[in-house]
Amino acid sequence: MRVAVVIALLLTGCASTPPKEAVTDLAPNGTLRAAINVGNAVLAARGTPEPTGVSVDLAKELARRLGVPLHLIVFDAAGKVVEAGKTGDWDIAFVALDPKRAAEIAQSPPYVQIEGAYLVRHDSPLKSNDEVDQKGHRVVVGRNSAYDLYLTRELKQAELVRTPTSAMVTDTFIKENYEAAAGVKQQLESDARRVPGVRLLPGRFMVINQAMASQRVTDTRGAAGARYVREFIEDMKASGFVAKALERHKQTAAVAPPGDPK
Repeated sequence: MRVAVVIALLLTGCASTPPKEAVTDLAPNGTLRAAINVGNAVLAARGTPEPTGVSVDLAKELARRLGVPLHLIVFDAAGKVVEAGKTGDWDIAFVALDPKRAAEIAQSPPYVQIEGAYLVRHDSPLKSNDEVDQKGHRVVVGRNSAYDLYLTRELKQAELVRTPTSAMVTDTFIKENYEAAAGVKQQLESDARRVPGVRLLPGRFMVINQAMASQRVTDTRGAAGARYVREFIEDMKASGFVAKALERHKQTAAVAPPGDPK
């Protein structure tokens, strides 16, 4: 028990007193630029004068610990966040873990886990998630979202139809009379209350692990920042910060377990 307490204190100390190299990596211009995706309602929402949500709370706490000002940059889709990262437009971001993204950005262990689900019409013959992948079925997804990347790998027969943002998925599905819509379960549940004649298939087709990202590690920079971000996220989970933020923003996502997903 005493050893566990000592380890926890060491981790907290590492996260709360960042080395200078980490500050330089994460805020090279003296300000922490955080990309906030309001296209995922579990993580963030537009607000006045600034967005709100668990990812915003995490960005504010990280900036506080780094001792630098925070600049929030709002995006309406995860794919747009990733694209902006390629040109160095942000210092940290909040996107789902995915093997494809791991080659372009450094990512922490997940801080929350959300579910990917399918939405269909009430009269659809589809009853379960494993029935979706059939020839002739068209599934609407948000372009470059976590579930787009996942379903691109997993679906063998169904065709993916991509919308510019996740917020457009359900309306496109209805308007064009497609067979299914895929997205974050909470968003689709909200859409099902808004749009008559639709239902969610039971369960989930994937678990979406949401992480904090920093710029890709190179031979000359990034390693200290990426290491600190990992320590920071673990501390935020262990301390109850993430759980309290989810409760404060009335979100039902689960806090991710310690470490990387198995």
